[in-house]
Amino acid sequence: MLDIIMWILISALFILSFVGVIFPIVPSVLVIWIGFLIYHFVINANELTMSFWIAMSIITVILIVADVIANGYFVKKYGGSKWGERGAAIAVIVGSFIIPPFGILIVPFLTVFIIELMQQRTVQEALLASFGSLVGFLGGTIAKVIIQLFMIIWFFVAILF
Repeated sequence: MLDIIMWILISALFILSFVGVIFPIVPSVLVIWIGFLIYHFVINANELTMSFWIAMSIITVILIVADVIANGYFVKKYGGSKWGERGAAIAVIVGSFIIPPFGILIVPFLTVFIIELMQQRTVQEALLASFGSLVGFLGGTIAKVIIQLFMIIWFFVAILF
């Protein structure tokens, strides 16, 4: 019975990790790790190998770095300022609570646009930087979903085969 409850919890955690894509306040990769650890410490401590744990650690670092860098990188690439980069990062979090799930796209776009206008950029330059925040967020989100799916699939392959 305990195994069934733990599997339900692990499954719920894996699903919850994808909620973090829309609501960045949910630490997606941490939620996945909690699922791994519950399996390891409650269900079977011998199945997940050291290579699994090392690979998941490396993938986790890649995921966190990619998530943090993507938005700022694209704002900068499209001509945005340092303040635009910082504003985009904060606006992604704030936007997830304002008219979800669309706020996560609209709020960073508008934030970068306003910040760039305040820095004496032209409307065209501000729009371009705002577009960069959108590209960065969407690119980061797609990468995050793919990496999370990869981690979860690898987990099931490791325990089933």
